[in-house]
Amino acid sequence: MTAITGIDAGIPTRRITFDWSRPIFVLLTVILAVLVVLPLGWLGYYAVTDQTGSLSLANFRALVTDATLRRPFIVAITMSLSVGAMSCVIAVPLAWIVARTDMPGRTVVRGLVMASFVTPPFLGAIAWEILAAPNSGIINAVYRWLFGLDPYEYLVDIYTLSGLVFAISCYTFPYVFTLVTNAFERVPTELEEASAILGGGLWPTLRKVTIPLVLPAMLAGSLIAILQALTMFGSPAILALPANFHVITTKIWSLFQYPPKPGLAAAAALPLLLVTILLLWTQRRILGRRGYTTLGGKSGSVRITVLGRWKWLALGFTVLILSLTVLMPYAALVKTALTRTVAEPLTLESFTLHHIWFVFFEFSATQLALRNTFLLGFLTATIGTAIALVVAYLVTRGTSRAAPYLGYLATAPIAIPGIVLGVGLFLSYSSPILPLYGTLWILLIAFLTIEMPAGYQQLSSAFKSVHVELEEAGRILGATRMTTLRTITAPLLRSNVVAAWCFVFIGTIRELSATILLTTADTKLVSVIIYDLNESGDLGAISVLGIMLLMVSFAVVFLANRLPLLGGMRVGPVRG
Repeated sequence: MTAITGIDAGIPTRRITFDWSRPIFVLLTVILAVLVVLPLGWLGYYAVTDQTGSLSLANFRALVTDATLRRPFIVAITMSLSVGAMSCVIAVPLAWIVARTDMPGRTVVRGLVMASFVTPPFLGAIAWEILAAPNSGIINAVYRWLFGLDPYEYLVDIYTLSGLVFAISCYTFPYVFTLVTNAFERVPTELEEASAILGGGLWPTLRKVTIPLVLPAMLAGSLIAILQALTMFGSPAILALPANFHVITTKIWSLFQYPPKPGLAAAAALPLLLVTILLLWTQRRILGRRGYTTLGGKSGSVRITVLGRWKWLALGFTVLILSLTVLMPYAALVKTALTRTVAEPLTLESFTLHHIWFVFFEFSATQLALRNTFLLGFLTATIGTAIALVVAYLVTRGTSRAAPYLGYLATAPIAIPGIVLGVGLFLSYSSPILPLYGTLWILLIAFLTIEMPAGYQQLSSAFKSVHVELEEAGRILGATRMTTLRTITAPLLRSNVVAAWCFVFIGTIRELSATILLTTADTKLVSVIIYDLNESGDLGAISVLGIMLLMVSFAVVFLANRLPLLGGMRVGPVRG
């Protein structure tokens, strides 16, 4: 009697194909380890050795004993704590107005806050330089004209520590706003209704019920704002250096000026790295508290508060904040791009297209910078999203016991400040062994490292919304994990993939902290050109380039939100 095989019985047999998930897992582990561990390894090596390569703690002793190195740390900590506090002062009332009141135009407010988030902080600092420089600032020029004052009288001075805190807060408060708005929308309605039944008015309920419930989100958001301010290079370089004081990021940058002191720069970068890790750990602990994670009322039960006599106060506060953070800076950039000088008003007589013509047709660095910027933006977004997609799949689907460690590697760069990564990459790839300094490759490596956590976090969350049964069906029919990812899962997540791509692209074209240490004359980017032009005082050309960057960023966000193919996905601040 002949045995009936699977083929004879009409039962489909499973093809035995090679599963590429294991070698890809190993390859990605090596790639991410090189991206993260190599620069940090060289950073540590230079920090603990002297010029002869011998072990030495002289660099760390200098950090403690040298006042010119101690003071930037103190100023940076003071500045960042102040930014965290001011971001809360701006964001919390605005979030409450948007999430819990019936004030008209709440969607517009959200959109303008998003515009503030998309704006590169260094460009915002330049906009406020145009507005509030003591001599040439538009605000001070108007102030002198109104009151007939002397040419050197001024109302505001952006070149101060308080001016720096304000300028940075204008572009860090969206992080607090996003977290706190979400928390306000999840406050259980029943608790506020109970307070109202017991005679509690608007303010007692807000003070005793609502604010305590959203306090973890406020603290977590302020920590993100503190972290952003502490690790920022562009705004302090633009506003602090003319005022003759350093923060730690600008001090690290100055240590690479002639004569360079790479060992001292590496030693100064390590404390910044440790503080960043501590802040991120604290922020995650706060968001992981049970009191916050269980927050939430009935679905769709967000109460709309009728402000009554307080409506005009809320409206006035909203208009003031959005004017200071978005409308006035944007108007200053547009006005400066279309007039000969900063101080003169925009009229038919002063209107000119000279700056636009100069930037795009006379300034030799523009074409190269544009080509480098958008090429690196495209490559970083494409390669980074592809790597993040595969890593997120391997981690969320638990393809091996080591999968969580791959996820840790993908998120580790979030704890590395841009200036610290720039120092590490400079030390790693300027040696004769790996001579990548001065090429676009070192910038691509930097951008992939910096933007990897953003892409991975978005796609990791997206994978959790896709049922595993679809992939299991593909596996039963003989498809490998990689084939299943390519043919089933990735098409289902196309909106999330495009969202991650857009987020990485925008982050790449606006990056300055690491870029400033890694570019040469042949690898300049738009962000570096803007910084160079600011040092030469050409604010008209800066405004043109800045507006172009903003238009590209807004176009990417708009297309990502509006294309029917993408199902209405939303791009927003997700850092931290």
